Amino acid sequence: MAVCLEVENLTLGYGDTVVLKDLTFSVEQGEVFVILGGSGCGKSTLLKHLIGLYPPMSGSILIHGRDIARAQGRERREILRSFGVMYQSGALFGSLSLLENVCLPLEEFTRLPRDAREAVARMKLKQVGLAGSEAKLPSELSGGMQKRAAIARAMALDPGILFLDEPQAGLDPVTSAGLDELILTLSANMGITFIIVSHELASIFAIASRAVMLDGASKGVIAMGNPAELRDRAANPKVRQFFNREAQARP
Repeated sequence: MAVCLEVENLTLGYGDTVVLKDLTFSVEQGEVFVILGGSGCGKSTLLKHLIGLYPPMSGSILIHGRDIARAQGRERREILRSFGVMYQSGALFGSLSLLENVCLPLEEFTRLPRDAREAVARMKLKQVGLAGSEAKLPSELSGGMQKRAAIARAMALDPGILFLDEPQAGLDPVTSAGLDELILTLSANMGITFIIVSHELASIFAIASRAVMLDGASKGVIAMGNPAELRDRAANPKVRQFFNREAQARP
């Protein structure tokens, strides 16, 4: 299986503060790969670096073999176009309809005429189960529907990789399960690679082919592999406690 994301000896943080250090892992094309760990371990910080919002202190982030942290100009734009992002809140523009929200990346990165852009946007909304909702504003949607619309927008340019930040956050169990099913369907039918930040155990076990677990104390990776295998066989007690929802023993 081809590797689409490679993280090599990555150290990152803000200013002089190191959040994570010496991270090395890779993601294969077509995987549903989850970044997990306890609160404050650096999951969101890692995601922001993976999508190029911040430069790392050292190391490299290779997307399809090209380093997003060092690329400039046309090469950087090409890398950015090769993936989509769904932020935790959805980050939809409240004054725009769903159709207009999904059209935005097409307006920015393509020269398609308006009718073609709208046709693509309608198709993407249909793929996430929102056909017929094109004219609605985000405020008219449930939280789950907003997440689906945000995924549709992230898919607008047909990227090979989708980064999702806590997609199940704030959703009830039934809605969350429906979103899990959508992710698996898109992965299976369209070959999309999903890289997902999550701490929702039910979703992690349902969708993840592999996961990497971060630890705030050691500022690094403490486990990697299939979530069910990590739950049942991990040698590190922190890993077992996380997956089995066990409280840490008091000193």
